[in-house]
Amino acid sequence: MPKLGMKTIRSAQLIEATMQVVDRVGLHKASVAMIGAEAGVAPSIINHYFGGKSGLLEATMKFVLQELQESVQSRLRKLEANQVLARITAIIDGNFDPTQIESRVTKTWLAFWGHAMHEPNLFRLQHINEIRLVSHLRYELKKVLPAEQAIDVAATIAALIDGIWLRGALSPDGIDNTKAKDLILNYLASQGLNE
Repeated sequence: MPKLGMKTIRSAQLIEATMQVVDRVGLHKASVAMIGAEAGVAPSIINHYFGGKSGLLEATMKFVLQELQESVQSRLRKLEANQVLARITAIIDGNFDPTQIESRVTKTWLAFWGHAMHEPNLFRLQHINEIRLVSHLRYELKKVLPAEQAIDVAATIAALIDGIWLRGALSPDGIDNTKAKDLILNYLASQGLNE
């Protein structure tokens, strides 16, 4: 009889192994056998828990998205509701949190985005993430801007976050989270939002 919690332990091992292998060889070359070897488990465990590589990528991205959500929410919990610019900055900071910009995670994100266009489960995760980001931003912005402007500014900030993140992820130097934050805050200042 399996030990209680073994699936959770195995899942965590396999998610970490997936990110390590994707970091080294990319998703296309990352085989179930390679991921299993990295995690120290038989490849059949991957098929048992996740139904194969695609299911494992989905579970890995759920984990990464949960970390993203936690990094944003932990920052927001420290702020008062009326600290609008600080709360928007917290959302930006959460998206450029060290857990989101390390090499193994950025490469996993890139692989995820590439596959999300063709796999409905991954597309759904991306859509949820996109809606969550814009919704958080719009909620804060509507406190200080007319509704129409808040919608446009939220969409622009989300596009800036994604674009800066993508450029940084593809750069040999990686993502400069300080510069990313400064660029977005400069945009906010141009919209009349500054301290």
